Amino acid sequence: MVFKFTLSQKGMVKNINLNIYDEREKIDYNFRTSLKIKEEDWDKEKQRPRNIYLKENKKINNKLDNIKKELTEFVDTKLKDKKYSIQRTISKEIKKICSQEEPFFSEGSLLYYMNWYITSKRELISFSTFKRYNVFFRMIQRFEGSSCKVLYIRDIDSDFIKNFVIFGKKEEYSENTIYRTIHFVKTILNFAERKGIRTNVRELEMRREVQRRKIITLTENELMQIKSTEVPEDLKAAKDWLLISCYTGQRFSDFINFNNLQLKNIDGKKCIGFVQKKTKKNILLPLHPTVLNTISRNGNNFPEMMDIQHYNIGIRRVAKLANLNELIKARKRLGHRTKEVETEKWKLLSSHIGRRSFATNFYGKIPTPLLMEATGHSTEKMFLKYINMEDASRVLSLGNYFDKMYKERKEN
Repeated sequence: MVFKFTLSQKGMVKNINLNIYDEREKIDYNFRTSLKIKEEDWDKEKQRPRNIYLKENKKINNKLDNIKKELTEFVDTKLKDKKYSIQRTISKEIKKICSQEEPFFSEGSLLYYMNWYITSKRELISFSTFKRYNVFFRMIQRFEGSSCKVLYIRDIDSDFIKNFVIFGKKEEYSENTIYRTIHFVKTILNFAERKGIRTNVRELEMRREVQRRKIITLTENELMQIKSTEVPEDLKAAKDWLLISCYTGQRFSDFINFNNLQLKNIDGKKCIGFVQKKTKKNILLPLHPTVLNTISRNGNNFPEMMDIQHYNIGIRRVAKLANLNELIKARKRLGHRTKEVETEKWKLLSSHIGRRSFATNFYGKIPTPLLMEATGHSTEKMFLKYINMEDASRVLSLGNYFDKMYKERKEN
């Protein structure tokens, strides 16, 4: 069956019409759905809403995907008997799909087990992990719509991996997202096996692609530039929080909640103790002189609290004033996708840059276990993902060591 969605001709808000071509019978069927959209919001080429991430458009796109995959299955299973009226029966099924408020997942399908797994883990995982799982879930939903079929656990094989990678690249998802989704599917297959369902999980070869991400960090020299830059009153809090984040290595959700009640004196060292929101780990962190100076500059208090949107905008403005204009290549979110662009460094700053800068600037200068204790990373492998391996300062340090050793050897 070949599906084609078009818009009706009349009205400001137009009905979405459906043409189905039955390749076996060589017959066209035309239907009018109850789904409506403005013409300017419709992508004629892709036959779906332009921005499928807007709340209403996402609902419409899900319905369109459901129509394609559920009708394909419906026709294959229900209409083999010629006594059925195909036109009337399909029309009823379209109406039923469009009126469904709650999503329906066929028992034994991949989405059925994904939904089961995510629901069972909801209280055991962090909110960010829950959101990531749902990204994988929605990708599989869209892949089913693109494939016009419901995927069952038994369907997940090497062909699925090949076709899913093709789909992901066509939709311009990052390789990281594509392969993380595939590995999540493997997790679901293992989950189904534990429930007594036989899968092809042992036959699948799923090598994890090496993701070469460009890590954006602020060097010590750039931090000095920021420190010495005068900023207007409305940017002072953003500047101070940026410096605090770069010298404590914490996530935004943790450092933005720092307060004087968390401060402690341990053998004359000013420290801060808190529980990380994401990991629930107890952290006791000695404060760098830059952080102490920032607190002192704010009347012995931490800066005024900010929400993450205003913070991200603020630190970019601060970095622009500090002339962080170096052109660099990096992945930047454009619309609802990330793409590699070459742009000025200040435009790429976001809330996580402090954590990455802390890890990079002190790596190799302070023992890694001490740094991991400060950041709260459980494994060195995870910690090293935060390191900017292209950081020139470490290359220069290595060069200086070479020169020093050569000189000492020559003298001896």
